[in-house]
Amino acid sequence: MTTPSDLICVGAIAGAFGVHGEVRLKSFTAEADAIADYAPLTTEDGGTSFDLVLTRSIKNGLAARLSGVTTKEEADALKGTQLYAPRDRLPELEEDEFYYTDLIGLEVRDTGGSTLGHVKSVQNNGADDLLEIHGPGLKATVLLPFTKAVVPTVDMAAGRLIADPPDGLF
Repeated sequence: MTTPSDLICVGAIAGAFGVHGEVRLKSFTAEADAIADYAPLTTEDGGTSFDLVLTRSIKNGLAARLSGVTTKEEADALKGTQLYAPRDRLPELEEDEFYYTDLIGLEVRDTGGSTLGHVKSVQNNGADDLLEIHGPGLKATVLLPFTKAVVPTVDMAAGRLIADPPDGLF
């Protein structure tokens, strides 16, 4: 049985492309077209599985054919669906590389050892990744740049990361 932690989100369907059942696909892999290497892809609950054939690069994504999707209406109905691959199909990560899903929930401490909160989500603004931090002492979530200078230590085994946030951020 595959558990949610065994699945990594590798893409999302952005809607139909054309009228013959192709979908507009956003790839979250380092090389966009590598998403096809991890097929078949599933929905988050594992209830639906899709074989995937990339047909072309398009503005802001890829056009693809998914097994079982033959009409524009079927493709449109899948808009917003996230696509997952089993972790064991993905490449081994280099040191200091992380899957976003593994960062969510980690405790965030400052360099003095005080708890700042927990990672709620990871955002990508195009330049750097941002960790969305929430916690009982925070009035609102805080976006912490996920750079080596600001987050010098990620200790997956201990379930925490050490941050040296810019003055005034917390």
